[in-house]
Amino acid sequence: MSPDSVRQGKPNIIVILVDDMGYSDIGCYGSEIHTPNLDRMAEGGIRFTQMYNSARCCPTRASLLTGLAPQQAGVGHMVRDCGVGPAYQGYLRDDCVTIAEALKAGGYRTFYSGKWHCGGTYAPNKPETWRPGSEGFPYPLSRGFDRFFGTVAGGGSYFRPYALMEQDRFVDLGDREFYYTDAISENAAAMIDQAAGDDGPFFLHVTYTAPHWPLHALGEDIAKYEGKYRGGWDAIRTARHEQLKGLGILNPKWEISPRDAEAPPWENLDAKRRDWEDLRMAVYAAQIDCMDRGVGLILAKLRELNIEDNTLVMFLSDNGGCAEFLAEDGHTQRYDQVPPWCGPVQCGNRPDLHPGGPDTFMSYDLPWANASNSPLRLYKHWVHEGGIATPLICRWPAAAAAGGIAHQPCHVMDIMATCLDAAGVNYPAEHNGRAIQPLEGESFAPVLRGRESWRRRREICWEHEGNRAVRQENWKLVSKHPGEWELYDMDEDRTELTDLAGRNQPKVAELAAIYDEWASRSGVLPWPLAK
Repeated sequence: MSPDSVRQGKPNIIVILVDDMGYSDIGCYGSEIHTPNLDRMAEGGIRFTQMYNSARCCPTRASLLTGLAPQQAGVGHMVRDCGVGPAYQGYLRDDCVTIAEALKAGGYRTFYSGKWHCGGTYAPNKPETWRPGSEGFPYPLSRGFDRFFGTVAGGGSYFRPYALMEQDRFVDLGDREFYYTDAISENAAAMIDQAAGDDGPFFLHVTYTAPHWPLHALGEDIAKYEGKYRGGWDAIRTARHEQLKGLGILNPKWEISPRDAEAPPWENLDAKRRDWEDLRMAVYAAQIDCMDRGVGLILAKLRELNIEDNTLVMFLSDNGGCAEFLAEDGHTQRYDQVPPWCGPVQCGNRPDLHPGGPDTFMSYDLPWANASNSPLRLYKHWVHEGGIATPLICRWPAAAAAGGIAHQPCHVMDIMATCLDAAGVNYPAEHNGRAIQPLEGESFAPVLRGRESWRRRREICWEHEGNRAVRQENWKLVSKHPGEWELYDMDEDRTELTDLAGRNQPKVAELAAIYDEWASRSGVLPWPLAK
């Protein structure tokens, strides 16, 4: 495949998805974390300020891959079968089609490097039950991808991830050194090399686990950030908010949300606790730093092969920063493997433990997640802005203007439609002899081609564990389960500080009716699900 034929034909497409990264965690979205490759990607492309995900890892992945709501894709909750029908079966449904399946029909080669997590449950202590490709356990090779390296399960050790596969085989790492983020990047670059030797364009989905817990990072990366966070979470939140306003990402009139009531004032912590908190955030930053280097490796491979001009690259996160606390006795079941040079794994957010190494299992906890999502409210799991807002960077030199900022609201379900639009491939009416649900997403490719007037035609709706929301132009109706509806004018109040529900009941009623219609059409069930 020559460079000239690539430039004249269909674009290559790469979608990079990271895990549990907050809205302001990369440099070009206000962060102090060193992300030069993503920053350069933003300089040469377009940043979206109101891109949304589905509030949690596996629902977002299912929605992104299929262009449907999570329930329509079969992952209305998580990856276990809830026993209440296809919307909550915990794996991709047969009446949907993945981006890979659709693009493959249009002549694309398809590749996957990283975390899958939308194909059933893989209990780490029961490998005898792992059946990728069988009924109820779809995985990349059975859903349209030609090559696969990665984990079919969710989060786990970066040094010894469980359920790691290459093609159709599980990988035994033995005693070799291994760090998952680097392995995802290296395999992605190798897949590009392979694709460049074939005729026709390629689609590559790169899905990092970084910076999802546990706090696992390489020593040299951690060292770059030790001491950087001794000023505390309040200082980081304020600095990021100011930077976001200066970059033109956020409107200066949007005030920062208050520090979460469950996060103590930094000055109330003793010196020892501050040192440990600084180190926890340093490890988290190191995970993002390493991921950014991986993005740099992928972009460098495109330049090396002279195919970057007509390659569309998208980067985003599957949900907002994660406030989950890991207890001392939790998640030990995740360790089916440990490196041979490592002692027993000690779980929990314990100040007596040094985070970062393979013998620990920690999270960075609510106060730092509050900083990750600055200046927005709440976190992963909820559908207030802190849970669903993601950076989105799109770079397509052959089509997109450099350095642009797009403020139109869009959703991960729109990525399928955008990929098909860019590729000139039609969405199918059926696949493998089965009728396929109509595409829910809408293409934002016109924005990439310079059409600033593009707007989504339909409202965006969410539901996750009873948390609900509707976005209609400047209006957002949102509820934190089991609470009442709240109403916000997003043009005036993106940080959701002034609830207008009591002053505008007609708009609440209008948006609530839109939500009810969407929920019925999408198969959403009341939370908690009936047993």
